[in-house]
Amino acid sequence: MDDNDDLAADRQQRTGERLPAAEAADRAGVSLSTLRRWVALGLFPKHDTSEGWGPSAIAQARSLVKLRERGYSIEQLQEAIDEGRLVGYTDELVGEMVGERFTLKEAAKKSGLKAEVIEELIAAIGLPSGAVDDLGTEDVEMFRHFETAVESGFPRDALLQTVRVYGQAVSKIADAEVRLVHLHVHEPLLREGVSSEQIAEQMDGITEELLPLFSPVIDHLHRRFLNHFVEQDIVGHMESEPGGEIGQVRVAIAFADLAGYTQLTEEVGDEEAAGIVERFVANVNQSLPDEARILKTIGDEVMIVSSDAGSLIDWAVGFQTLNTERPLPRIGIHCGNVVFRDGDYFGREVNLSARVAARAAAGEVLVTWPVVEMAGKHLEFERIGEVQLKGFSHATELFLAGLAGDS
Repeated sequence: MDDNDDLAADRQQRTGERLPAAEAADRAGVSLSTLRRWVALGLFPKHDTSEGWGPSAIAQARSLVKLRERGYSIEQLQEAIDEGRLVGYTDELVGEMVGERFTLKEAAKKSGLKAEVIEELIAAIGLPSGAVDDLGTEDVEMFRHFETAVESGFPRDALLQTVRVYGQAVSKIADAEVRLVHLHVHEPLLREGVSSEQIAEQMDGITEELLPLFSPVIDHLHRRFLNHFVEQDIVGHMESEPGGEIGQVRVAIAFADLAGYTQLTEEVGDEEAAGIVERFVANVNQSLPDEARILKTIGDEVMIVSSDAGSLIDWAVGFQTLNTERPLPRIGIHCGNVVFRDGDYFGREVNLSARVAARAAAGEVLVTWPVVEMAGKHLEFERIGEVQLKGFSHATELFLAGLAGDS
C-alpha cells in the first residue's frame, strides 16, 4: 500500500471513520458476500452498517469469523446474540485493533527491525504465532521503539527479557479486566433475564467509562513501582558483596501457604475456600516489609522475595503470631544466590526454600542456617536437626523460628 492508503487507515483508526463494506470484509478476513449475508441474518443487531462499518462492527465481524472457524453454526451465533452473550464491543475498546494490517515483511520494512528480531519479540511478548502476519499500525510503532532501544545499545537479551515480563504482566491485567467484567456485570445481567439490547447498552457504558482510566492508571503504577524498586536497588548495591556471578542476586525467599487447604475445599466448597485464599494473600501483601514483595501466587501458596533476610524472618514470625484461626499458614525461608531471569528467580536456593516450607507444620516458620545468621536477638531458633529434603542429595539443617522467651 502507498502512503495515501496508510494515511487513510490511520485516519479511520483515529476517528472511527466508517469504511465501505468491501474494505470491512477484507479487514475482517471474510468475503463480501458472506459479510452481507451475516448482516441480512441479523448478526450485527446493534450496528447500523447502512452508512459504513465502524471499528467495533469490524471487530465483531472478526470475532464471528473466529467463532465460525471453531465450529459454531450460524444458528448458534444467532441464539447467542439474541440472548446477549455476544456483546461488549465499543469503538474505544477495539478501534486500535482494526486499522491497517501488515505482514511480517511489511512490518520489518516500516519499523526498521529485522524480521527475525520481530519474531523473537512477538514470541517473548506471548502473542500467538499467527500474529507475525497480522500486525497493526500500533504494533509497528512499538517495534520502532524497540529498534531505538537496540540502536542505543540496550543488550538484546535484556530487551527480550524485559518484553517477556511486560507481556506476562499486561496479558494478566487484560485477562483479569475481561473476566471480572464478565463475572460481575455480564453474567448477572444474563441471569436476570435482561434483554440483549439493555445488556449491550450497559456493557458499552461500562467500557466507555472505564477504558480511558486504564492506561493512565497503569502508567502511574509503573512509575510508582519503578521509583520503589530503584530505591531498593540502590540499597542492594550498598549491601551486596562484590564478585558475584553476572545474572545472579542474593535474596531471601519465603514460601507460605495454608495448611490443610485441600481438605478445606472439601469442607466449605471452592468459592468460600477461594475467598479464604484471597484474604490470606491480601494479609500477606499488606503486612510485608518494604524490602519484600509477593513475586507470584500458585493456588494458596505465595512466593515472597526480599533483599533483607532479617526483616523477612521478623515478618514471618509476627505474621504467624497474629494468625490464630484455621487454616493456619506455614512458612519456610532460605536465602542465597539465585538466577534472575524474565522477572522471576530460579535455581537450587529457590527449590530449597520451597522444600523447607513443605516440611513446616501449621503455624510454624522453618528456616535454614543462613537465615538464622541474619536474624535479630529478639528471635530464637529451635534446632530441628539435619533433614533430608526431597530432591537434594545432602541433608539441610533446619530451625523452628519464634519470639525469644515464648517457649
